[in-house]
Amino acid sequence: MPGTVHNAIYEIAEEQNGYVTASQAVDAEIDPRTLAKMAERGVLERVSWGLYRLTRFPQSTLDQYVEATLWPLSTRAVISHESALALYGLSDVNPARVHATVPKSLRIRREVPKWLELHRADLRKVDWQVHDGVPATTPERTIRDCHAAHLGPALVRQAIRDARRTGFLRASRAGALERELLGGSKGAEES
Repeated sequence: MPGTVHNAIYEIAEEQNGYVTASQAVDAEIDPRTLAKMAERGVLERVSWGLYRLTRFPQSTLDQYVEATLWPLSTRAVISHESALALYGLSDVNPARVHATVPKSLRIRREVPKWLELHRADLRKVDWQVHDGVPATTPERTIRDCHAAHLGPALVRQAIRDARRTGFLRASRAGALERELLGGSKGAEES
């Protein structure tokens, strides 16, 4: 039985950079007390209330993004705004906190960590995708969100042009987005 439990936890965690939530364990018919016992033995580390990480799972530069998407516990957050730009490598943004979007109706009854900034929006499936194993708003939605959050026009323009250059946006879509958000007649087609 212990090997079966460990295997079940590993299967969940493997898809999430080594992270597993207590609710995911319950869904896999694993008693939440088992997670606490595994943490006591050093197999798991308790990251925050209801969120654990396999201690022997290789760490990654994406860990904080994965942690942010799982932190809400009852639903999965989506990396957004400047953090999604950084995840995609669009523009020179360097956010001080991880930005994630959760549904408007989500009620959070615990303090949000200082490293995490939550935004509220009811995202449709077309508004987000999985990139490098991390749920994130699409590049176009990300750029729109950053513009709406008053990210400087130079960074928004750079994000649009980087999205075109890297293939995240077609030239025609990039040009239209730049004209829509930043005005002017010069489009991203020129770069």
